Amino acid sequence: MTSTTTKLATDDLPPRPRWATLSDAAGRAGVAKKTVRSWIAKGLLPGYRFGPRNVRVNLDDLDAVVARRIPTGRGGAA
Repeated sequence: MTSTTTKLATDDLPPRPRWATLSDAAGRAGVAKKTVRSWIAKGLLPGYRFGPRNVRVNLDDLDAVVARRIPTGRGGAA
């Protein structure tokens, strides 16, 4: 008796989103939940509805917003 196993091609699949509630996202970013809602309202952070009341954010999107580079001033006298 021989058995064959099929290996799933998981390397070909895109990474699955990591979802967080607004409270969890706020804790991760070190800001208030109201700030996360503000980022969503301003279009800085995409928010996704999971049902009529549940809003989630993708942690990769959150990390991109939080880790944005601060522009430095150029020129001028010190």
